[in-house]
This record gives sequence, structure tokens and C-alpha cells, in this order.
Amino acid sequence: MDLSVIDFKDIYSDCADKQLSRYEAAIDEFAKNFGTKEGLEIYSAPGRTEILGNHTDHQHGEVLAASINLDAIAVVKKTSGNTVRIVSGDAPLITITDLAKNAEESGTTGALIKGVIRTLKDEGYKAGGFDAYITSDVLIGAGLSSSAAFETLIGTIVSGLFNDMSIDPVTIAKAGQKAENEFFGKPCGLMDQMACSVGNMVHIDFEDPSSPVIEKIGFDFTKTGYSLCITDTKGSHSDLTHEYAAVPSEMKKIAELLGHDVLRPVSLEEILNNITELRAGAGDRAVLRAIHFVEENARVSKGVSALKNNDLQSFLKTVRSSGNSSFKYLQNVYTSSDVENQNVSVALAVSDAVLTDEECSRVHGGGFAGTIQAFVKNENTDHYKETMDKIFGEGSCRILKIRKYGGIKVL
Repeated sequence: MDLSVIDFKDIYSDCADKQLSRYEAAIDEFAKNFGTKEGLEIYSAPGRTEILGNHTDHQHGEVLAASINLDAIAVVKKTSGNTVRIVSGDAPLITITDLAKNAEESGTTGALIKGVIRTLKDEGYKAGGFDAYITSDVLIGAGLSSSAAFETLIGTIVSGLFNDMSIDPVTIAKAGQKAENEFFGKPCGLMDQMACSVGNMVHIDFEDPSSPVIEKIGFDFTKTGYSLCITDTKGSHSDLTHEYAAVPSEMKKIAELLGHDVLRPVSLEEILNNITELRAGAGDRAVLRAIHFVEENARVSKGVSALKNNDLQSFLKTVRSSGNSSFKYLQNVYTSSDVENQNVSVALAVSDAVLTDEECSRVHGGGFAGTIQAFVKNENTDHYKETMDKIFGEGSCRILKIRKYGGIKVL
């Protein structure tokens, strides 16, 4: 297999140097598990990051997400029959001989594989047997959607091996969501799968969640002189389920008091005109979170417009405003039940001290613990990484790029 024909720089940007040895190692692992290096193909699907739209999707709002240059790759060989055999990293071999949903498989990797393939077959696409070795450098637990990258990878393999790469990325994303919801047993929206599958920056409007409006933003971030830095602050997510659940619950309560099911139809003027009744009926935090939603939803459109107009500083200003709103109004940076531990708050405070006015940081994803995101000038990334690693541990900060591609056939 001639890996020299792959333009790793085009796919991985600054992470290109390590890819040749990574791909060679993956081919060796395929041969070790399946006994051949002949007739192989290679597929890739990226992780993703949320850029704008913090806690908006569950209220039928808008989001801006992006694929990143960390990915899952699969070395694959098409086989006769319909049996699928997959080895993922160091995990045991998974063998799938039928695509029937099985409740006993809920929560397993096999359920995700079955769900994606079965959904695509039900949509009228061809599928069959294959062997695959999969390896991923998408960080688990860092809010970069390792599961969505895996689902996208399976869908892209089916598209390439059996359908001449004709399955569109949106269909693959929806198959990944259905696999996670119905086969794996985890409720999730569509943002993660859509960003991984479509690639680059993607603007998604969930006003009608059964048929979201998807727009790929053709902005080449690699030419801006900025990198995307994700820092794992090592905060524990344990015992935070009630904190996450309270966000949509409180937003929904405000919506109901105003005669709606969700906040999407609500305006800031409507909240302010009824604020006394809303405070009495739902509490002050719920009102603040509703204000965050309304203004955050508008920020998504503002950020998208800035990118379309190549106005990078307006875009970064919007991201900075999003982070401020998450801290002050959404209040998902730390939990009030454990004020002595505020890893994310510390990370944001240090970022404010280290970054210039032309850079920015914000809480990443669900919040309360976990990761922050920063857009940092390339010449400042090493200093920023050193600072964050000193506080949160070596390797806590990853310097990433936004990747141009979603799920692809590499070779």
C-alpha cells in the first residue's frame, strides 16, 4: 500500500508529521489481526468541537460546530458474505453476523456498529461484510465527540466499500444519531455527528429538530494564523447529572410560563416585559439562563455572518461574548454545590491573563467540569500550552486545527 500518495498536510495540518508512522502501525495491526496487507482501504473521520451555541440545541436553537485534526482511522478490507469483524485499538475483536437490534447489546460498541449499518440499509443503501482495524486519537471525555467520530467512520466505510462514496454526510450523521439513540441507548442530539460527518465549520439550525437546516461554512481557518486550543481541566463529572439536567429544565420552565414548549420562539423583549412574573414563577437563575439562550442563539448567526465576510476579529469577539454569557448568565462554569473546586473558572482566569485582546477563551461543551476552548495566535500557542500544562498537568492542553474534511476515504 503506497502511503506516499497521501497528502497528510492537507488532512491534518500541523498534526501531519506523525501520521505516516501512525498509518503504518495501523496497517501492521490489521495484518496481525486479519492476516493480510492486500486489498486494503483507509478511511478517516474527525472529532468535533462546539464553537458557538452553548446549550442552545435542546431549546431548538442554532449551533456552530467544527471538525478538528484529531481523527479515527480505519484500515479496511471488503470480504465476501455479510459478517463484519472490527478490532478497535486494544479492545477484543467484535464480530457482527446480523443487524437485528438486541437490548442486551445496549451500551456496547457493537450496538453502535449495528445501528449505523442497519440504518443505512433501511435507507436503501448497500452493505456487506468487511474486516477493519480502527485506531483513534480523538480524546475521550474531552468534549471532542469520540463516539460521533466512530459512528461517522462506520458510515463512511459503508459508503466507500459498497456505495461508491455516494452516501451524503447528512445521511451518515443521522444514521450515527439513530445508532446512538436506539441501538446504544443514549439520548443525544445531532450536532456531534453532523460536525464529524460534514467537516470544516457547520451551522445547524434545530428550529425543526426532525429536519434541521444544515449549512457548511467554507471558511479556511488554516490561513488565519490562529490555532484552536482545548484544555482538559481535569475536573470530575461525577455527581453532575442534576446540574446538566437543570439547564434545559429551567429554560423549559421559562418557555412554558410564556406559553411555549421551548425557548426558540421567545424574544428578549418578551422576557424583560414579563420578568417579574418569570422570577416569581421559575426563579432568577432560570431567567438568566433564558436570557443567555436568546442572546446566544443570535450570536450563532452573528458569528456565521462574520466568517462569511472574512471578518475574523468580529467572529472572535462573538466567541468571547459567548464565553462571558455562559459564565454570567448560563452559569455552567462551576457548580454552586462545590465552590472550592473551580477548575474551569481557574482555566478561564489564567487564559484571560495570558491571552491578548485579539485572542479569546470560553467554556467548552456542557460545562461545570471538563474542558475550555481558546483561539490562540500561532506564535502564542507554545506559551499558552506551557502555562495550562503547568497548572493542569502535562498534555492537558492540545493545540488543534479546524479540519477541512468530514468523513473521507483516504486511500
